[in-house]
Amino acid sequence: MSEIRLVEVAMRYTTRQGQVQALERISVTVPDGQFACIVGPSGCGKSTLLMVAAGLVEPTEGEVLVDGSPTSQPGADRGMVFQSYSLYPWLSVRRNIEFGLEMKKTPKADRERRSNELIRLMKLDGFADAYPKALSGGMKQRAAIARALANDPQVLLMDEPFGALDAQTRQIMQEMLTDIWQRYRKTVLFVTHDIEEAIFLGDVIYVMTNRPGRIRTTLQVDLPRPRTFEMVSSPQFAGLRNQVVGIIHEESLKAVESELARPA
Repeated sequence: MSEIRLVEVAMRYTTRQGQVQALERISVTVPDGQFACIVGPSGCGKSTLLMVAAGLVEPTEGEVLVDGSPTSQPGADRGMVFQSYSLYPWLSVRRNIEFGLEMKKTPKADRERRSNELIRLMKLDGFADAYPKALSGGMKQRAAIARALANDPQVLLMDEPFGALDAQTRQIMQEMLTDIWQRYRKTVLFVTHDIEEAIFLGDVIYVMTNRPGRIRTTLQVDLPRPRTFEMVSSPQFAGLRNQVVGIIHEESLKAVESELARPA
């Protein structure tokens, strides 16, 4: 089992203007093997929530549980993929992928077997010995995903991993990610600002409110799998997209009104 739960998570921090409530009483359960996406207006705390799930930020209140066990630190049970690729520039693709395994003192033969499998799966053949500076954006992100998978984490946390890619590369990466998910059936919590991406990838979508971030709506995505981009033009896809767009538009307007009402 690979369930992750966020229970009554709240996050406050202090600025020169006073305390800011970033997250307020968020409870989310992503069961074993589910692909869950989080969307919401800019500044609503999506990435902060993911950092809490990863153990990179300690919440002011609430807790994170992986398979029922509380956790407050980063761990090998949760693999993290960032928008900025975060590859070690001084390591080759293979060494980046094997980094976590090397830290765990996995035998060399086992490390190589695992990295070979992921290099093939992520279509990085011929680039195992290349360094990140020689890779395109899409290749860097494929290597970053391979590195996260190498440790065989229970949960995969992804913070807008395709946000910096061009539209065509982004589509290819989305298709590749769905193939990988269907192969390994990892539990995934995926943050994105792209509504169509969330619908294409997710089993469920959590729509957050304007700050302080809360879960306003939970939508089930009942599109069949495997998914193809022909589905984007279907009435069911369009209905989900319009529903999410409408909610986020309402929350974005609230953010603007709140900003205008603030004293100068």
